[in-house]
Amino acid sequence: MRKLPKNEPSPWDSDVNLLIWLATCVSVFSFLFFYRQVEILLYGDAVAHINIARRVFDSKTPGLLQLGTVWLPLPHLLMIPFLLVGQMWQSGSGGSIPSMTAYVFGVVGIFRLTRTVLSRGAEPNPAARTAAWSAAIIFAANPNLIYMQATAMGESLYLAFFIWAVVYFAESMGGDGKALTRCGLCVAAACLTRYDGWFLGFTMAAAVVVVWLCRGRAGLQGRASAPESSRAFARASVLKFILIIAAAPALWLAYNGIIYRNPLEFENGPYSAKAIERKTQNAGNPGHPGSGNPLLAGMYFLKAAESNLAPNQWLQRVWILLALAAALALIFSRRPKPSHRTWPLLFLLVPVPFYALSIAYGGVPIFIPYWWPFTHYNVRYGLHLLPAYAVVLATLVWIIVRLESWNPRLRLGCTLAVVALVIASYASIWHSTPICLREAQINMRTHNQLDLELARMLGALPDKSTLLMYLGDHVGALERAGIPLKRTINEGNHRVWKQPSDSEGLWERALANPAQYADYVLAFEGDPVWQAVHNRHLRALIEIHVTGQAPAILYQAR
Repeated sequence: MRKLPKNEPSPWDSDVNLLIWLATCVSVFSFLFFYRQVEILLYGDAVAHINIARRVFDSKTPGLLQLGTVWLPLPHLLMIPFLLVGQMWQSGSGGSIPSMTAYVFGVVGIFRLTRTVLSRGAEPNPAARTAAWSAAIIFAANPNLIYMQATAMGESLYLAFFIWAVVYFAESMGGDGKALTRCGLCVAAACLTRYDGWFLGFTMAAAVVVVWLCRGRAGLQGRASAPESSRAFARASVLKFILIIAAAPALWLAYNGIIYRNPLEFENGPYSAKAIERKTQNAGNPGHPGSGNPLLAGMYFLKAAESNLAPNQWLQRVWILLALAAALALIFSRRPKPSHRTWPLLFLLVPVPFYALSIAYGGVPIFIPYWWPFTHYNVRYGLHLLPAYAVVLATLVWIIVRLESWNPRLRLGCTLAVVALVIASYASIWHSTPICLREAQINMRTHNQLDLELARMLGALPDKSTLLMYLGDHVGALERAGIPLKRTINEGNHRVWKQPSDSEGLWERALANPAQYADYVLAFEGDPVWQAVHNRHLRALIEIHVTGQAPAILYQAR
């Protein structure tokens, strides 16, 4: 293949530039659409992410300790600059910007990953170029991803780091010495975004060690030519890679150990997934499907992934059949063969064992409408297999285009069949509402209705009044009303390293004597504020009842 002169730009560059513009347009226009539909703040977790970031500087006790535990800190830190503007906080748009940016990077990453593993040089061939564009379009056009990237949820941000980690790993197999370090940085960022990244980091570290050992064994056997990847997998590079990816989990464990006196506070603390599951079971509800059963848990995750690809179960089966056909063709066909850098694509399957184990033993439930309990919960986790489906279908297109023994019309027909599957699947998703959007609409309908009622009520309070309130469930009411968090006394206003409680903390002192510290008290039946004040005979100003939500009572404290 002809090598390009040093100063001549690669033909891939124009493709990447065009792709960036297209992905940016999709991101911005979809955000504006969902913003006008008042749907970017439907997820309670999106509201929580925004306000965790906001309270780092907007609080009676501001600082990085407001980041809390359970959720990893990087998404919140990236939101902070945009949430400094009150309107961007109140509207939720400040939390969407990191997700939207990550979406564009993720689309470009899928393109580059497919290009890396299916081409052999800087100059694209028609088959590799077609495949790279196919993968990018399948990924970018997914309606559920398009919705999630318009919100403050962390899916698109993690996917971007995940994809680029695999990109750089694949490039390191080609001998790029710097690619392995870049891969480590992407994995470290993923580790500070979602716990999925920890499993990814362990898997990649193990793979790097295996490659390094194999390279060393080849050297001991006196082979004439070392593998091309040996330049990237030198001992120093391997050690540096492992130290980089280990630093992120170590930092989070140290933070939890120092601040919460428990390095695993995020795993077994009172706000962890396991603790929430225990409360659910203590209330008499059965355990979630897949608990204690990794095989069943994996099936639920795979079904969630299918649900993000198509709402119709027949279309879902076609996706699976084509993915299997592509994988088998890639493994067993002698010609055409992609480059030796293909095997890192196996990392795209890492979400399968991670979620199988998380659902089975980590207290993480996934509910899908097709199987018991026939509802929606955490279906968005299925998006983590979207990169794998996008690349494997693009590989199928690559194989079809390269089969010169086939009739050109047959090759064209098979390629158009893949295109028709994607169009039919995504069109049916838009027609029936993306399942990730539907999950938020169903699960948060009454919750958001109560937040709107509370926002109207709280907006009428005096501008400088202080409010005692537990923010954990309904911080969105303050956000919608535009009431700064520093006007509240909440559960974040204490020193968490004082165990089991901080007797001198502002939160504890206000609960013990509300009239001394707050002008008003907002209590939800059963929450810590309600438990502290319901027998104090405070003057109740208004009580709000919304079906399916705990009653809310506004008291005048002084």
